[in-house]
Amino acid sequence: MTQAFYTGISGLKSNQTAIDVVANNIANINTVGFKGYSSEFNSLLEQELHTPAQTSTTDNTVGLGSTLGASTMDTKAGSIALSDKVTDLAIAGNGWFGIQGESEPLYTRAGNFNFDKEGSLVTTNGHYVLGTMGNNIKDGVVSKVLDSVKLGGVATQTKLSFPSELKYLVVPTTKSQFFGNLGRDDVTRTMSATVIDPKNNKNQIKLSFTQSKPQVSPGTQWDIVATARSLDGATIYDTQKAKANFDASGSLISSTLKSIDNNGQIVQLDLGNKLSGGVTSATGVSISPSSKSDGKLGGELKSYSINAKAEVIATFTNGQQTSVGKIAVFHFRNQQGLERASGSTFKASSNSGSPMFFQDKNGENHNGARVLNHRLEGSNVGLSAALTDMIIFQRSYNANSKSVSTANEMMQKALQMSK
Repeated sequence: MTQAFYTGISGLKSNQTAIDVVANNIANINTVGFKGYSSEFNSLLEQELHTPAQTSTTDNTVGLGSTLGASTMDTKAGSIALSDKVTDLAIAGNGWFGIQGESEPLYTRAGNFNFDKEGSLVTTNGHYVLGTMGNNIKDGVVSKVLDSVKLGGVATQTKLSFPSELKYLVVPTTKSQFFGNLGRDDVTRTMSATVIDPKNNKNQIKLSFTQSKPQVSPGTQWDIVATARSLDGATIYDTQKAKANFDASGSLISSTLKSIDNNGQIVQLDLGNKLSGGVTSATGVSISPSSKSDGKLGGELKSYSINAKAEVIATFTNGQQTSVGKIAVFHFRNQQGLERASGSTFKASSNSGSPMFFQDKNGENHNGARVLNHRLEGSNVGLSAALTDMIIFQRSYNANSKSVSTANEMMQKALQMSK
């Protein structure tokens, strides 16, 4: 009878703990990135009974109750919901975001991040999000345009921090190419190209073609006047005169036009040649004048965004973009072995193994999963299943309390019989 008390009490304790686990699951059903837990019960050591025969075929033990053996994490992904923030992220597949805890890295599926006042990507609790910096920002200026940032090693991941003010320096035009057909008629033809000067101004290089006098057959010859000026034509920066010689087929044989000064920047002028085309002087061919120039306007930072490759992209007022960092997605050999730190954050353990990255055939690290922006992963707790578990554990708790009260009644009856 005494053992029945302890057995019933062990059942009360283990079921109470299981109810606590389910209650916590239900309480976090709307928590971003939350992982539910399930309870696993173990039987306590059994007590051996005395039997006269050493080879008895009957069971000679009695159980001593139960205990909660483990509380295991459900690793399946939660549902993905739309969000209106570009810094809200969800991982499509396996993997964990890394964040910097107070003393060690932590891992989470909750991607509700923000940029703080210092330009660092942080969680709602202020933890820094870990990743690889592009190292292409120096003194508030983009030093290099990157299409992507290569993911570094696990141990090299650091907080992602970007300046709130960032400049994209002007890249002046150094070369302009011209295309078009001048024809054979004695008519003035013009071509133009938009170019960038070192002071971040858009200017125009205008070419004016007039037939030379006299013409020498079988080809055609043209006089060229090249002008570098402001777009409104109010300011002339340079003027160059040259000649161009075309053969009977209209292909360019030679040109003395080489370059022009665009407000402090020398621009090479390319009219093409017989093999590559460019400017021609042929009959029966209609080619609209066009041009192509290098160079880019400077600009100020417009915004930061994050793409599906987890790249942090800086967009500027001149329409240019560059990657400045990459958010890391960590993996574990046994992600169920992660230990909960608090809420939706976890830490590595000897059971989970150390964090790692996947590698491609070239040995370069990659995230191994897409990162969705304007998305958040919700809790993976199913309300109906959680409520069912709650009912089961509650009934088990009530049954164990009945065994305790029954043992008490038996004890009372035994005491009365002994009087």
